[in-house]
Amino acid sequence: MTNAYDIFSGVCVFVVSVQLLRKVFPWIYENLLGPKLFGSGVKLREMGSWALVTGATDGIGKAYAKALAKRGLNIVLVSRTQSKLESVAKEIEAESTIKTKTIAVDFTSGPEIYETISKQTAGMEIGVLVNNVAMCYANSELFLQLPNQEKFITDLVTCNIFSVTRMCGLFLPGMVERRKGVIINISSLSSVIPSPMLTVYAATKAFVTKFSDDLGTEYGRHGVLIQAVLPGPVDTNMSIMPSDSMSMSCSPKTFVSSALSTLGIARQTTGYLPHTLLQLTIDMLDFVSPSLARLISLKTMEYVRATDYKASK
Repeated sequence: MTNAYDIFSGVCVFVVSVQLLRKVFPWIYENLLGPKLFGSGVKLREMGSWALVTGATDGIGKAYAKALAKRGLNIVLVSRTQSKLESVAKEIEAESTIKTKTIAVDFTSGPEIYETISKQTAGMEIGVLVNNVAMCYANSELFLQLPNQEKFITDLVTCNIFSVTRMCGLFLPGMVERRKGVIINISSLSSVIPSPMLTVYAATKAFVTKFSDDLGTEYGRHGVLIQAVLPGPVDTNMSIMPSDSMSMSCSPKTFVSSALSTLGIARQTTGYLPHTLLQLTIDMLDFVSPSLARLISLKTMEYVRATDYKASK
């Protein structure tokens, strides 16, 4: 009996050790060794002469546009406000010796906007696509208390989900034909952690995360690299976190520089080590006590809402 017990114990220890190594080593490589020691080996300029960035006039989208321009790519800037697009285009052209093109569309509108984008990019070799445009809550809120709920949810789903699928549908065929290309879909850390009071937003971003992973599996063999980026708190207009809770926040420029270093290393990434550590902490808490993890998340978002309301008075 002793020998049988020892053998069984040894097998259990071996299985657990292998499972831990399967999780730990990839995590270390994707978040520490790969980005810090090697950086991205993806030669973006070789993917095509143009990059297209949606939601390109502010925050993460603007930072991606500037970073890609510095890598020698011409930039198609797509967003809602023409005056902002022109301002960002001038900034980029002043900093980099590349060309820009602006396309003003509202991603909460109907399918006709994709016809506009298709026509205005006809003949362009779009080698890099950054699907960044998104809507979020103005403040954290309970589902039934969302202002103008029906229209807001329709716009949120249209902007956050429909835009990603349609933009991939527009530019993925050319990448597959050339057997090279990069698609970066900006999701959110809220898509993989408990996110009460951001329910619909987090659910739309969960779609982006899952869509990106499976699309990457389908078209990786065709030479197309597809990455989902799941940022935590970043200093942008979309952030709903109060300033006293933003210790893990960073500037869009810092975030994008870090996220680009993971390209070709991690298919799914928070893009920024402090955000990865935040996810790890929440995942560990969720493993120990899922109910406690959700309770803490709910209390945190209730605090955020109370802080927002107090600041607005």
